[in-house]
Formats: sequence, C-alpha cells, structure tokens
Amino acid sequence: MILTEIDHVAIAVNDLEAAIDYYKRAFGAEVDHREVVESDGVEEALLKVAESYVQLLTPTRPDSPVAKAIEKRGEGLHHIGYRVADCGEALAAMIAAGAKAIDQAPRPGSRGTTVAFIHPKGSFGTLIELVQE
Repeated sequence: MILTEIDHVAIAVNDLEAAIDYYKRAFGAEVDHREVVESDGVEEALLKVAESYVQLLTPTRPDSPVAKAIEKRGEGLHHIGYRVADCGEALAAMIAAGAKAIDQAPRPGSRGTTVAFIHPKGSFGTLIELVQE
C-alpha cells in the first residue's frame, strides 16, 4: 500500500494562538512543532495526537492559499495529510488513478518532509497532501 497512515488533519484558522489555547483546554494537546513556512505563506502549529497530528494553519500573507481558503469557506478543515513511503511514487500513482496534481513534483515541506498536494477536484472534494518523512 502506498499510503502508510494519516500524518495530519489540517485546520485553517484566523487566530493561531486562540486555536492552540482551545486545543490545550479542550483536549490537553500540546504543541509538538511550530514553524513559519514562507513559501506557503503560513504559520503552523502541530499538536501530537497518538501517531498523527492536528495541524493548525494561519496565513502570514493575504495571498496565501490558506488565506484564500478562509476567505472563501471560513475557518475549518483545510486538508488531510497522508504519510507515504515515497512521495514521488505516491504522486505518480494518484495521477495515474485520475487525480489532478497541484504540485507536479514533490517539494520540501515543513519538519524536513517532502510533500505534494492533490487538488480536491480530482479527489472527491478533499485537498490531499502526500507527506514523506
């Protein structure tokens, strides 16, 4: 199987500090990793949940994909990240299955990962991120 497990569920938020505080109070979750990803125009906070993460994303500039998503749909679920052994192989398999790739080739992601995004139009309305550690 190409997908090994769910890496993270990403939630787009306007106020990262308020969202972190909520997850701490509601679930006892702690921030495991925090990073600004300049290339994507976001700041992320990863909260560890078992072997996966809840990834809170907030835009750092108004033209970022996350800012546009919040403007269009409001805060909430942004994408699901699937952990894969080989991002290039997984991307090729998804394209062969009919998926529409946003990234034509894997690229650097946060936490030193390699990632590629699949457009929701080719994956039943869900933005997918392939994540190789």
